[in-house]
Amino acid sequence: MRRGFTLIELLIVIAIIGVLVSVLLPALGAARRTARATTCAANLAQLGLATTLYSNNNKEAVIPSYNMQGTSAGVGLPFDGWGPILDREGYVVAGPQVGKSGFYCPETFDRDGVASGQTGDDPNNSKGWLDWPFERTGTSNQAVLIRERGFEKIIRVSYWINGDNPLGSGTVITPNLFYTGSVGYGPGTNGVFVRTTYLKAFVRPSQLIALADGVYSGRQRDSRAGTTNSRIGYRHLGKGAKNSGNANTAFADGHVSAIGGGEFPRAFGGSNSIDDVRRDNFNGRPSVYANPEKALE
Repeated sequence: MRRGFTLIELLIVIAIIGVLVSVLLPALGAARRTARATTCAANLAQLGLATTLYSNNNKEAVIPSYNMQGTSAGVGLPFDGWGPILDREGYVVAGPQVGKSGFYCPETFDRDGVASGQTGDDPNNSKGWLDWPFERTGTSNQAVLIRERGFEKIIRVSYWINGDNPLGSGTVITPNLFYTGSVGYGPGTNGVFVRTTYLKAFVRPSQLIALADGVYSGRQRDSRAGTTNSRIGYRHLGKGAKNSGNANTAFADGHVSAIGGGEFPRAFGGSNSIDDVRRDNFNGRPSVYANPEKALE
């Protein structure tokens, strides 16, 4: 005579399955996040290679963070952007309109990271995206096409570029300060314009940060996790209970690695002391400066 499971036996089996699921689901979730982080790093490697090819084909000129004229921004003064430039010239081709592509990290939060002009106090804003090209409308950004210059797509970008991108008057311009800059800005208060950066300005390319998880450009002084208006997106799992996440980062020599939220180098400005900034950028560490010694002498 065949005997079926008793109610107690069924409950035991269900309980065992529940325990196994509770053990496996977190591991599965972590594995998926690791896979997405790997895809994100591969995107940055592709973008880093594309910027190198751009320089090789343009007499060692570094791709601009964007191009502009004067010191103002507003309607009728659109910013093209490094992403649209790479797409227009065929180095990395984006999908139509805001379709996700190699410019988009799969761990991106689906939000306009600088909808109000800054990322503010919400750390999830820097994990979001920015649509390029765009123009400033008051304190917000509005995506626009620039057909007369060959920019026929709106590209959703969730990476930050290490650029000097001042807006408004009252800025002293230091040539070749970071990886790149908003070419055409100026004149600064010292009469200097932001000009094209060339590869010869890089003292140690293997330490110079070019691109990272995040949005937009600039604000190098506010790069640490938890800092108001930080534009670095710490999207990926980090080690240690106090770790605030990692940002995948592409360097000027093309290699990619992750930097923790408490380790990303800061630039001088705000409340950052010169001693802290020197510790962040010297002694073989990653740097936001093209020439740290000269910038911080």
